[in-house]
This record gives sequence, C-alpha cells and structure tokens, in this order.
Amino acid sequence: MNEIQFVDSVAELEILCQKMQHEPWLAIDTEFLREKTYYPKFCLLQIATLEWVACVDPIALEGQMDELFEIINNPDIIKVLHSCRQDVEIFYNLTGKLPAPVYDTQLVAPLLGFQENPGYAMLVSGFLNINLSKIHTRTDWSQRPLSPEQMEYAADDVIYLAKIYQMMEKKLQKLGRENWLKEDFEQLMNPDLYDIPPEKAWLKIRGKNKLTGKQLAIVQALAEWREKAAKKDDRPKNWILRDELILDMAKLQPVTVKALSEIRSINDGFVRRSGQQVCDLIKVAQDMPGLKLKAKENSVKKTAKQEAVLDVLSGIVRLRAEKNALNPIILATRKDLEALLFDDPEGLLLHGWRYSMVGKELQGLLQGQFTISVDKNDLTLHAQEV
Repeated sequence: MNEIQFVDSVAELEILCQKMQHEPWLAIDTEFLREKTYYPKFCLLQIATLEWVACVDPIALEGQMDELFEIINNPDIIKVLHSCRQDVEIFYNLTGKLPAPVYDTQLVAPLLGFQENPGYAMLVSGFLNINLSKIHTRTDWSQRPLSPEQMEYAADDVIYLAKIYQMMEKKLQKLGRENWLKEDFEQLMNPDLYDIPPEKAWLKIRGKNKLTGKQLAIVQALAEWREKAAKKDDRPKNWILRDELILDMAKLQPVTVKALSEIRSINDGFVRRSGQQVCDLIKVAQDMPGLKLKAKENSVKKTAKQEAVLDVLSGIVRLRAEKNALNPIILATRKDLEALLFDDPEGLLLHGWRYSMVGKELQGLLQGQFTISVDKNDLTLHAQEV
C-alpha cells in the first residue's frame, strides 16, 4: 500500500500541488463536522491516484490553500468522488466555484448492476472484495493529532475509490455506456444545489402540504428569517427554530409575544430573544398573498384507465431494462412513470441516460407518435406515419 502523506505545512502543500496539477483525474473525499454549525467545518481532505495518497489538514492550512483549490477547480482534471454533494458544497462555500468536471461513483454503480444509491462500503466490497472497518465512523475529525488508525481509515476512502474508478471506466467502455451519465454529472454542477436562496428555504420544510395559502406565506417568512439567522451566526437551523414550530406558528398565527409563548414546546429563551421579531414577521405575512404549492397530480388517486396506461409503460420499461441488462427499478419506478404521465418537467425520465434509453420513447407514445403491437412473446412500438 502507498505511504500516506500527511500535509500540514505550506512547503508540503506546494510539493503536493506540483504533483496534482499533472494528473488527468484525482480521487477526492472530505471529512467534516456540521452538528454545531450551519456551514460544514472542513477538517480533512483526502486525495489519491493509483500511485500516491495524501491527507491535507485544512485546519493547519486555513487561508493557505488557494493553489490547491485552483487545481481542484481545474476543468482539465476529473474529480472522482462518491456521493459528491456534501464534498462539492465544501469547495463551493470556500471558493465560490464548482469543481467541474466531477465523476460520482454512486451514480455510476447502478449502470453496472448495483442498487440505486449504494454506499461506498458496498462498492469496495463488490469491486475489491474488501470489507471496510466502521470503527472511526463517528470520529471528531477536528481533533488533533489524528492517530495512525484514523489516518488510514480516512485514506481508505480515496485509495479504493481510485481503484474502483478505473474498474468502472473499463466496464462502462466495454458496455458502451461511458457517456450515459454526462448530463447527470453536469447537473451536479448547478449552484442552486449548494446555495439555496433564503426566500426558497420554506420549500424544504416537510409537512407544509396540508397548510392553506396564507399559512404557507407565514412558513415562507419564518423560514427565510431562520435561514438568514443561521447563516449569519453559523448555527444549525433547527437550533434557531425547529420545523415543527414553524408549522405550529403558521397554523396558530400568534401576533403577540404572550400568544407566542403559549405555543407548546417553545423555548422561553427564544421568546425573549426573538419573540417580537417573529410576531412582526407573522403580521406582515398575514397581509401577503397566499402561496401555492406545485400541484402533485401523481399523488391524486388515478383512474382505472390511467393505471392501465402506467401498466403499459411499465411493460416497455421492463423490456428496455432487459435489453440493457439493468434492473427495471433502476431504469424507472412506478413513481417515475407517473411523473412522466402527468408532465412533471423534473421527472427522471426526461433527463440524462434514462431519457435516451426509454424516456423519449415513452413520451412519444403518450403523445401519439407510436402505436403498439402485441403478440404472445413481445411488445413492439411502431412510429406513426406523418
């Protein structure tokens, strides 16, 4: 196994950067904490190729990693990650840039026979027949010094990732699928995934679907205020105001501090610090136009005819999945088909490799561009003559 290089000085970092900038790809992972903060606290950066592995200490090198970040953001170097959203968020928060292009092994795995969203340990076991230790899963990565065991545990996250990447690429090329995920990877570079505008924070609150339009306006106002406060103080949102209390306030609409203090389970300290401000926000929101949630037609009870149409679509999915040696559930679930039936523009079947494999065909069928013929052994689509 390659020796793990621990980088915690500017001189060592310069040497690492010289080595990194000539690589066509880098396997990358991060360790962070965010239990007590709004923004993730960057604690360790692991980087590897097949020849070397390094662990960089961002705590010791705080404010001195610009050259390394430039390399990570270099569009000529592929960044290989597993379940990359939280790692990318860290780089985006620190640099204001997204490290394109990325290659997410969690997205690739289902094209090679794995279940949807497999964990890293599952890939290591499946590709390399190695069972990863979980002993340091709950490590406080901000503590120093890190033990040799902790370093090895962290380095494993990129040592094996580098090997898996190479194996995945060979298998995808053999199957002719190396470009299937191009659009999916590009979508991971959408800034909206990592910097939600405060005015849209309310859309992430669960349980709001049973509220009226006026109540939703209050939810929006309170969620926006909470998001801004959490960012300003770098504290978890639920430390400031829990989702359940936002929903309760939207229903009860207290406009006096006394009425607010009578809400069950509300914290006295919160009432003292922010009670009047929250009541003022509720008053303003009461005079705002009511909000509407995006209609989810596929959650409405479907007719027998619609269910029959979905059954036909499911049959086509099963045939295309079999042809491409995929589990049909990976290609499209019943909910994915419902989204297509009800014209949901965010449905998976309208994007990426799924659209190319079956989504375009199903969409054409629903729009009358195809007819179906059936015999005992097959189901075939025929293009309508223009």
